[in-house]
Amino acid sequence: MPRTSSFRAAYEEALGRWPGSVEAVDLATPYGVTRVNSCGPADAPPLVLLPGGGATSVVWGSCVAAGAARAHRVHAVDLVGDPGLSVPAPGRAIRTAEDLIGWLDAVLDAVVGGVLGEGRDGLLGEDRGGPGPRRSVTLAGHSYGAWIAAHYAARRPARLGRLVLLDPTQVFAGLRPGYAVRALPILVRPTPERIRSFLAWETRGAALDAAWLRLQEESAGFPAVRPVTGPRPDLAGLAGPRVDVLFAERARCHDSARAARAARAVLPGARVDVLPGVSHHALPLTGAAEIAQRFAP
Repeated sequence: MPRTSSFRAAYEEALGRWPGSVEAVDLATPYGVTRVNSCGPADAPPLVLLPGGGATSVVWGSCVAAGAARAHRVHAVDLVGDPGLSVPAPGRAIRTAEDLIGWLDAVLDAVVGGVLGEGRDGLLGEDRGGPGPRRSVTLAGHSYGAWIAAHYAARRPARLGRLVLLDPTQVFAGLRPGYAVRALPILVRPTPERIRSFLAWETRGAALDAAWLRLQEESAGFPAVRPVTGPRPDLAGLAGPRVDVLFAERARCHDSARAARAARAVLPGARVDVLPGVSHHALPLTGAAEIAQRFAP
């Protein structure tokens, strides 16, 4: 998948705004090379962050700056097939939820096995063909990344110590038709202008990080890839990980109050809240302080 020099420059500029030292690792998985940007104390408990569709791992910079890496070793992941520096394996695309589980197994194997951080050159990790060693991991995702994280928790609850879902889409509620109509042009034929206009509409004109916004506009050069879709994850009776769910009050993609009620019904033991004054796409940027608190031990 092509990555223009301007996209790479925008990516590095946004990543360069993260506080402290960031280790970039290209991790080998059965579905291609996965870029993981890691920071925080090397011996701290792992926190794996999955971005929303098209957002790239650098969207988590504000959360890192707000303290997400104080008590964790943060591993922010570029989704394979999405804009970013992950590279899909030829002839082995991620097409199903089961494929996503296998891909994330490989990522978590590297995290819990100490592979990430052992070297910086070449490809790290190995294809183990299934879930590897067990160690408590906090897995968090935003939007589509939360959908992936929820499916993983439903299938691999023993691997997780904690699950944090940030304004999850298609997990507790469907998408509003008006949102889907607005989003369709940037999915079918994205342009910088369409991306900018859509984000301005969804965030209701919120001030977004300029470097991240530039990167979003540069992502228009990537071929449109249909995201993996499927049924909602079956989280009823989920036991094992502690669960936090945070909705964005001003999200246009769904009715957040209704989605929160559904989440409480499905996960009666979870902490479920609605963050006021924040939209869906702006949540990791403008709600960073609240999100960082959710990651605290």
